[in-house]
Amino acid sequence: MPTAPATAKEHALADAVASEATLRRFLQGLPGVDAVGLEARAAALGTRSIKAAAKAYAIDLAISMIDLTTLEGADTPGKVRTLGAKAVNPDPTDRTTPRTAAVCVYPDMVATAKAAVAGTDVKVASVATAFPAGRAALDVKLADVQDAVEAGADEIDMVIDRGAFLAGHYMKVYEEIRAVKEASGPARLKVIFETGELSTYDNIRRASWIGMLAGADFIKTSTGKVGVNATPANTLLMLEAVRDFRAATGIQIGVKPAGGIRTSKDAVKFLVLVNETAGEDWLDNHWFRFGASSLLNDLLMQRQKLATGRYSGPDYVTVD
Repeated sequence: MPTAPATAKEHALADAVASEATLRRFLQGLPGVDAVGLEARAAALGTRSIKAAAKAYAIDLAISMIDLTTLEGADTPGKVRTLGAKAVNPDPTDRTTPRTAAVCVYPDMVATAKAAVAGTDVKVASVATAFPAGRAALDVKLADVQDAVEAGADEIDMVIDRGAFLAGHYMKVYEEIRAVKEASGPARLKVIFETGELSTYDNIRRASWIGMLAGADFIKTSTGKVGVNATPANTLLMLEAVRDFRAATGIQIGVKPAGGIRTSKDAVKFLVLVNETAGEDWLDNHWFRFGASSLLNDLLMQRQKLATGRYSGPDYVTVD
């Protein structure tokens, strides 16, 4: 089993973060991304067909990888309790259905979510650091994280300062992730890049390495709050990054595509990407997650179709 994530100062790439200049040199030395080749490979992997038995396995695996999410201003304790109940028991008519990996909420809803999933292995994740824009002073962001952790969050999903990144202030981004990692304490840290705002694949690759060097437990595509979120191509690029990072350091980092993944067909395509790019070690919810909510309903309907030979009625799944 690969070792737990560590900061760059604790592994073989320590020299890369010795200064702003060394970090910039390291990032600029990463191979350029062949956009046409990347998109063609992602598209080709998406055409793979799988047999019925493998599809049943993939659907259950995908269910177990979902961070069931509600991140709306209109969230209420009742809605969060309902979401927690669905995470614990996604299909009340079939107790063999896997639980989801986590419930993801705002910091003020963490305690409610914890109570809703108490006594199970479902985790509670909380977005923090002035999600989704990240436009706040560092002390405010850290207070946001500490509130979530003190309320019982098992995982923290932070957003990077995209403005600092796009301005080339890579060390600032690195140091902020380090500070959030420290504030997260025992909670696992997912670092969100908002890939739709990073403009280029080269930037996504550089952001991935900054996150990993700073001690991220997961690197995550998106907040789900912008026009372009997770895509097969940007997720493939991040899977290549975690694969290469483990080869260089022995440290395994998770990946979480989020936003826009709504169907079982989409989920299976992403699982093929994981298997063919990073490998079987990542086919586990400790290392791969889907940031989704509506996806679960489609997976449940497809699961019933495989079991019974017919699709369920419109009232089979709950409305999130």
